[in-house]
Amino acid sequence: MKPNVLIFMTDQQNGKTILEGTGIRAKTPNLDRFRRKAVTFSRAYAPSPHCCPSRASFFTGRYPSEHGVWNNVNVTNALSRGPRPETPFWSRDLKAAGYDLGFCGKWHVSNFQPPAEFGWDECHVTAAATRSSDPHEQWTEARAREVRVLEERARGAVVPVPRLPGEIVRPGWPRYVHFGSSEDPFGDEGVVASAQDYLRLRGGGGASQAPWCLYVGTLGPHDPYTPPQKFIDLYDIDEIVLPPSFSDPMSDKPGLYRRTRDNFDQLSEQEHRQALLHYLAFCSYEDDLFGRLLETLEATGQQDNTIIVYASDHGDYAGEHGLWGKGLPAFSSAYHVPMVVGGAAVSPDRRGALSEYPISLVDFAPTLLALCGTPSAGQLSGVSFAAQLYADGIPAERSIVLQSNGNEAYGIQRTIMRGRWKLVHNMFDFDELYDLERDPDEITNLIAPPLDRRQLERGALDHVEPDLREIVRDLYEKLWRFSLDHDDENINGYIITALAPFGPGIAMAGGAALPKDER
Repeated sequence: MKPNVLIFMTDQQNGKTILEGTGIRAKTPNLDRFRRKAVTFSRAYAPSPHCCPSRASFFTGRYPSEHGVWNNVNVTNALSRGPRPETPFWSRDLKAAGYDLGFCGKWHVSNFQPPAEFGWDECHVTAAATRSSDPHEQWTEARAREVRVLEERARGAVVPVPRLPGEIVRPGWPRYVHFGSSEDPFGDEGVVASAQDYLRLRGGGGASQAPWCLYVGTLGPHDPYTPPQKFIDLYDIDEIVLPPSFSDPMSDKPGLYRRTRDNFDQLSEQEHRQALLHYLAFCSYEDDLFGRLLETLEATGQQDNTIIVYASDHGDYAGEHGLWGKGLPAFSSAYHVPMVVGGAAVSPDRRGALSEYPISLVDFAPTLLALCGTPSAGQLSGVSFAAQLYADGIPAERSIVLQSNGNEAYGIQRTIMRGRWKLVHNMFDFDELYDLERDPDEITNLIAPPLDRRQLERGALDHVEPDLREIVRDLYEKLWRFSLDHDDENINGYIITALAPFGPGIAMAGGAALPKDER
């Protein structure tokens, strides 16, 4: 008998929030109970720091360079509107194998194709195939407020415009409320209620006896951090400690990183601590929602034959380097996600295990299909980690590659993590190299150019010690090989655009030159 599948995916949850000793451990009693019978992957990463490309990779087993989704598909200046037509989806494979599929919650994969076109029965879909509202109304209102204030001041009136706690005020832009409270943030109550109805129907005996797969995608703990008050009350502000990298001046990081952080300069240190408290409280709220699904699954007697997955689409800086949310700065906190797999997928001797095997959301598709005994109709780039659910031991070290074409305005990056080393290739500024073993908080960029850039005239990375230079070269060779193997078209040898110290030729046999059409 094929197993059922229950997937619970949060939005923007830092992987450290479920791990002990990280400094930002959230209170998650339901997930803790589940983890005692599951395998937790402590080194799970999203392939992109953005919702849409990461979700597309989760559902397809392919990288952004292969499925074609690079950023928010719903904004007016989107880089792409949806996946390429030939892209395989594991939902279609399960459908062909006889599964009933239910989709509740956040979609955010295509602007023009809803989940139903990929085999799902739509129960309660959010962030679906509709374009976001034109921001012109918000900008006009923001400008109108400024005009009214200026007019009052011109008449001699004193018109203060107070900045409330947690607010960020920017001329001409809507005020950004960084944290607060809401009894139903983003409408996740309705999403989970619909999912519970689905589980009750499948466990009631009157529905189809076919195996089922239910996807539940909530929108928290995405910013703004506005969980219900009772979860905020679980935390004491005096116990909230900002991350070690919070005060990193980022003088050895690209300038755009510092400019991004400038948006949060209005917040006091106390407000930053409040933001972290609210973020952790939001994670606790998500845990409560997850607990409701577990209770319903158990009440309907379906838990023994159900694979259960807890994951997130990408991480959150959560105060690291003074940043919040996710985006351009390629720090691991924006990519690190929870990944916990339990239920029918795990052998008894692996229950409660913590795996340090590095995995990507791209790896989920081949893993799920293997667990369900279902072949894929298309070629997948991910590598199944199903063996980690049955046996102990870490396979040979592998590289984790992260792809980002920035947001809709700037910031193409490629990142490779292998063992203790992390290389960030910034196509808009100098690169970054971190020794994650000695510097897990990514405070010291080992290849930042000196303030006197004249040393660079002698050649690429002349300011870097020879041993580090060889490490960079080796990582670039692996990164370029990955690019060649995974249809990454960001290989352009033109003198104005080719900023990498080592080009893709080092990844070709004998150091061959670039193909003619890539010169």
